Amino acid sequence: MTLTAKIKHVLDSLKSPSKADLKNALLQIDLKLDDLAHLPEPSEGKPYNRKLLYKNDEVELLVMNWSQLECAPHDHGNSHGWIQVISGTSLNSVYEVKADHLPKELFYQYHHKGQYFYAPKKAVHKMKASNDTDMVTLHLYSPPITGMLVYDLEKCAACVVSDDCGAWWPDEKYQKLKEIKLSKKKTP
Repeated sequence: MTLTAKIKHVLDSLKSPSKADLKNALLQIDLKLDDLAHLPEPSEGKPYNRKLLYKNDEVELLVMNWSQLECAPHDHGNSHGWIQVISGTSLNSVYEVKADHLPKELFYQYHHKGQYFYAPKKAVHKMKASNDTDMVTLHLYSPPITGMLVYDLEKCAACVVSDDCGAWWPDEKYQKLKEIKLSKKKTP
């Protein structure tokens, strides 16, 4: 069975998948770096470049090849999912957000090759490759992400971005679906 057929076989069976269902799907797919031909090179000036491996009404599976830049703090809209570190080491920072305040970093964690971590609905985090590692990550979300909120801590603003924008402040005006001014005070 080809990788594409295997991914389709595993993911097509998911209907409103739970946290456990999504992790089990990633474990069944068991994707390795060698399975990923033609990875997109990291985009210049961006934290990562991504490639959609699979998408239906229930889930989307993306692979991301990271530069040494960090992404902006962001949520995943109304989606939840798992992130698997395929190569390298991820530095993942988790934030608390209250009302219209700037996000406050609560803690950070390192995730090494082969590890998985969960992204709950509306949770805010940012990631970057740690220790100059070449990082590749696999992301499985349900439902497919739409309405992602990206934060710019220096502009004291947040922005709902279009589905073709990554976890960074949009370059193109059309990618800013809604901009929100935030209070300069951090979350109490």
